[in-house]
Amino acid sequence: MSQAPTLEELAPSGHDLAADPYPVYAALRDKGPVHRVLVPESGACWFVVTQEAARAALTDPRLRNDIRHSSSWRTDGGHAIGRNMLQSDPPQHTRLRRLVAGHFSPRRITALHARIEALADSLLTALPEQGSVDLVSRYALPLPVTVICEVLGVPEADRDIFHTWSNELVLPTSPEATATASTELAGCLTELLAHKAATPDDTLLSDLATAGGQGELAHEELLGMVFLLLVAGHETTVNLISATLHSLLMQPDQLGLIRADFTLVGSAVEESLRYNTPVHATAFRFAAEPLDLAGTPIAAGDSVLVSLAAASRDPLHFAEPDRFDIRRRGPGHLGFGHGLHHCLGAPLARAESTIALRHLLTRCPALAFATDPALLTWRTSTLLRGLDTLPVRLGPRARG
Repeated sequence: MSQAPTLEELAPSGHDLAADPYPVYAALRDKGPVHRVLVPESGACWFVVTQEAARAALTDPRLRNDIRHSSSWRTDGGHAIGRNMLQSDPPQHTRLRRLVAGHFSPRRITALHARIEALADSLLTALPEQGSVDLVSRYALPLPVTVICEVLGVPEADRDIFHTWSNELVLPTSPEATATASTELAGCLTELLAHKAATPDDTLLSDLATAGGQGELAHEELLGMVFLLLVAGHETTVNLISATLHSLLMQPDQLGLIRADFTLVGSAVEESLRYNTPVHATAFRFAAEPLDLAGTPIAAGDSVLVSLAAASRDPLHFAEPDRFDIRRRGPGHLGFGHGLHHCLGAPLARAESTIALRHLLTRCPALAFATDPALLTWRTSTLLRGLDTLPVRLGPRARG
């Protein structure tokens, strides 16, 4: 088999793939639902780009999340933090998910609304009315970081460094930095879990430490669970809040609809999950046996990467898929995945994003870009995509 191309190599000369990957996805979809591509640092894989094939892949029990089904797997290199739900399959996945699902139930999330509202108000009050403000670092980031850390029971003094470590692991800057972040985060989590086991409280970390003490979770699983909840509990929501606001500012007619009816904020979040999904692709799946995926033969041990971003712009599934339309009705998106690994924290992400955007847009009627939007840059990895910064002018606050 010839060398597979990278997505960068498939992009037109001079095209900024990070800023706009969608033309490349469209070109791939036109040629078929599944393609062989090379993912730097991970190797060649089958890349799924249509809605129908994506849903089929995400529900096919022959495609497993456990990397040990990969033909190329030898070792994790000593840098993995435990084993988590994203890396496991039933029955292990079922057991792990059941241990934490109660903390993300609709009742629990509803009980968090007042805290999220208060936090949004506090963050906005601290921002200046004059000059430029980076909405990513000053608002979209601290809100979900604070919420997930409070749910978990991470001390306030550790939150900034936890985010630094998780950011390095999600968007690596170098193998050495990633290894250091992994080691330091694992050590800190081990100490924190030991403290929770000795002095239990009503936080999720305490419950997990208790489960570990009762033999329901191995230490490796404890670390993996906390790491996944910490990272997934804020990285995606940061990107969802900022990307939704970016889309609204880029299309004033859609922002105008919200200003006329703030109940549409939730619809804007849903459309953003489709149009600019923060989870760009799923974790890799690995073929446990030979299979056919949308007419493409997949060999045992092959890697499969499902592009949620490409599938969510499939014109066979969505009318005018490249248009951001907060009044869109019709088929559901894949922004939170599909099947057994549908995002456990989806209700929390929706609540945080909807509340954060509603408070921002209600209190800041003169909100506008503080820079040429063409100059904005996007952070990308195999899994995630989001704005580096989002400079805005907030202007005078609304009264009442």
